[in-house]
Amino acid sequence: MRFDLQANETVKELKEELKQGEVTVWLSKYGDFEQVGELGKTYYSSDKRITAEAGDIMLYSGNKIVAFYGENKWEYTRIGRIKNLSKEKIKRLLSNSGVVL
Repeated sequence: MRFDLQANETVKELKEELKQGEVTVWLSKYGDFEQVGELGKTYYSSDKRITAEAGDIMLYSGNKIVAFYGENKWEYTRIGRIKNLSKEKIKRLLSNSGVVL
């Protein structure tokens, strides 16, 4: 799976965290359109009202990562987007239980 990442402070912080080692996030289904997981710390956020679509990866409340397989409008900080899969494949991957990022 490939990602297009945003050029923002949140992504810079996440990249620095990844330099220290692997980061594993256990995701849980929410609202039949997204998977949400706790990051374990608070990251810089610049939330805007955004309509998220399948494939979008967002920061929510500064300490949660959200991977979308449907659509939702809320205040998020954009992290990136899955770029090489169709919406149908994204939904098949992310609409299951036990997703790990």
